[in-house]
Amino acid sequence: MSKLRVGIILGGMSSEKEVSLNSGRNVYDNLDPELYEGVPIFMDASGALWIIPWSLISQNTTIDISEHLPTKAKRISYEDLTELIDFAFISLHGKYGDDGCIQGLLEILDIPYTGPGVLASALGMDKHVQQLILRSFGLDVPKSEIVHEKEWKKNQEEIKRSLIEKFSFPFFVKPIREGSSVGVGKVKMEGEIEEKINAALKWDTAVLVEEFLEGIEFSCIILEEDDEVFALGLTEIHPQSEYYTYDDKYMPGRCRKFTPPKNIPPEMVEKIKKEAIAAFKALGFRSYGRIDGFYLSDGRICITDPNSSSGMAPSSFFFEQAACAGMLPSMIISRLIQNALKIHRNKQGPLV
Repeated sequence: MSKLRVGIILGGMSSEKEVSLNSGRNVYDNLDPELYEGVPIFMDASGALWIIPWSLISQNTTIDISEHLPTKAKRISYEDLTELIDFAFISLHGKYGDDGCIQGLLEILDIPYTGPGVLASALGMDKHVQQLILRSFGLDVPKSEIVHEKEWKKNQEEIKRSLIEKFSFPFFVKPIREGSSVGVGKVKMEGEIEEKINAALKWDTAVLVEEFLEGIEFSCIILEEDDEVFALGLTEIHPQSEYYTYDDKYMPGRCRKFTPPKNIPPEMVEKIKKEAIAAFKALGFRSYGRIDGFYLSDGRICITDPNSSSGMAPSSFFFEQAACAGMLPSMIISRLIQNALKIHRNKQGPLV
């Protein structure tokens, strides 16, 4: 039998393109060579696609790769994908990768892919809308308020007064469609509100103002397999910074992680997994996802960040939880591909 040609799409146009490069590189390195032929596909900052050799994948940054594209890579059109790959492993993160854009393109080209379809991917990126949906399903989410850029420019003083009345200090300000803590600011006093909102608005046209949560942060990988949805594991997170920043997530030594959890009681671990599965289903996620949240000091479970995909660097939650379940990286990657193929074979129209 011929090997399945797996296009690993990495890089991209978002603030998380370096995270995407690390994820895609690791997926490529851990593809089972007996089953799959890896086809590394780099998306540059303009959205153009390139077939790249290993010598470029191993470059440190997307800028390093981009400098070599004209001489070492092959530029392809979107339509070329149907002739080059049989399956797409989406390693893009953030805008144009997690938000339904690349999923829509692959649906039109009739190429199966990892993760959920267009709608669920978009919901997984929009922090405001996902909270509305999760709350409607009876799941606990942080108290929040959306602030649109147009309203902020017109009524800054009125909005600041409203936020002071609604939230206790400290509270957080987040762009509604960014990941990896990009643009997140912790507001400790009234004089910081304007600065933090303006900083977050550099990344989107609206921000989410969210209450501070006192508790233990967790992350839970969810898998869909043969029409069943289950939690792979649970990781307890203790960042070095006062909140879980970009550097805490990706710089070595900046965060302590415990899989299984060290300070969350076993009975609560199982309850958290059930809540994470409920969030996965409520948002229509498919294939796999990552549900983040807090086990609060009063015993509540609060879902804060449902993700329709997951980072896949070697030290990621994904591979850490897979290892605890007895799976090597190549094994869990193969399961993702095979499960996604089954999901796409059974769909009618675009994936939902």
